[in-house]
Amino acid sequence: NAAGSNSNKRSFTLIGDPGLKIAMPNMQVITDSINGLSPTVEIDTIRALSKVTIKGHMEDRSGNLLSNFNGVVYPTVFDKPKDQQTLGNDTESPVLTYEIQQSRVYSGKASVTNGYFEFSFIVPKDINYSFDFGRLSYYAENGSYDAMGVDTRVYVGGIDPNGINDSQGPQIELFLNEETFVDGGVTNESPILIAKLFDENGINTVGNGIGHDLIATLDGETGDPIVLNDYYSADLDSYQSGEVRYNFNDLEPGNHTLALKVWDVNNNSSEATLEFIVTEKENIALEHVLNYPNPFTTRTEFFFEHNQACVGIDVQVQIMTISGRLVKTIHETIQCDGFRSKGIPWDGLDDFGDQLAKGTYIYRLKVRNPDGETAEKMEKLVILR
Repeated sequence: NAAGSNSNKRSFTLIGDPGLKIAMPNMQVITDSINGLSPTVEIDTIRALSKVTIKGHMEDRSGNLLSNFNGVVYPTVFDKPKDQQTLGNDTESPVLTYEIQQSRVYSGKASVTNGYFEFSFIVPKDINYSFDFGRLSYYAENGSYDAMGVDTRVYVGGIDPNGINDSQGPQIELFLNEETFVDGGVTNESPILIAKLFDENGINTVGNGIGHDLIATLDGETGDPIVLNDYYSADLDSYQSGEVRYNFNDLEPGNHTLALKVWDVNNNSSEATLEFIVTEKENIALEHVLNYPNPFTTRTEFFFEHNQACVGIDVQVQIMTISGRLVKTIHETIQCDGFRSKGIPWDGLDDFGDQLAKGTYIYRLKVRNPDGETAEKMEKLVILR
């Protein structure tokens, strides 16, 4: 009220209930060394294409080592801050320059053992080569309590003339909802993309190089790419492998194609595609009904894909002779976590426990969801003796 006549005197930012304490971790994550050098003594420079090893420890607010801390630390290494400008959308809005530090040189997770941790990574070629301070950001937890830390004593810039040099792009495996998904499978309107990535030298997610983002493209819409840099997470204790998880929403029913383009730290790229069919969940659907092995001698399993994730499905398999005589009925209830069923085994015996003769048989696979909706498909199998 005493701020004068300035029109901004009533402006404020609400960050939470002022009567509650912010849930900040009580423990601290401390950097011990960067490439063997203590940042309190000598600041090393993180250069493009060089391998970096960072060590650290956990301590309480009094500076005592937490030797009983065994858990996981999540380090993120940021490139230098860069200037951006506001959009000035309104006529009366000025275009202002502000500083932001969001280009990730590396993001991963490492084991903490008896309070100590260590992780390594290779710096992407796409960093800003000017020399200035980057930032280390840490979060750690062990299931009981957590810790955080920030360290700006890390110099980033330049390129290592003796750095890595390779010409192979990353390896990519694409799935939807679960890792048993196969190309051309069925999903609902809001599937989760799972991309398993591997490169000997690491994945580039820094976002500085033009055209070098980790990009997903749906149905060939290259003018509307999905940037997934911030959705990549390295595997535990590895800078070479990791995964992307991204949740699509309200996709149109029908056939779709997803393409993912990934760059490694030396700017080699790879691309993978995945085709899938979106069906409305309320209309139960079956695709890719099969048994494997087929032909078989003493054992086979029935598989199918559906669009009823996270529900219990009643399954009935009826095996018939070519003339239509029913010889075996299998009933099973499957709890579905994804859109591909687990195998339903059959030993080749009829309903009386007798071996069926060799030859070709027909089977009908029928499913029913908790709402009573059903779907069925018929396929052939062959028994060998």
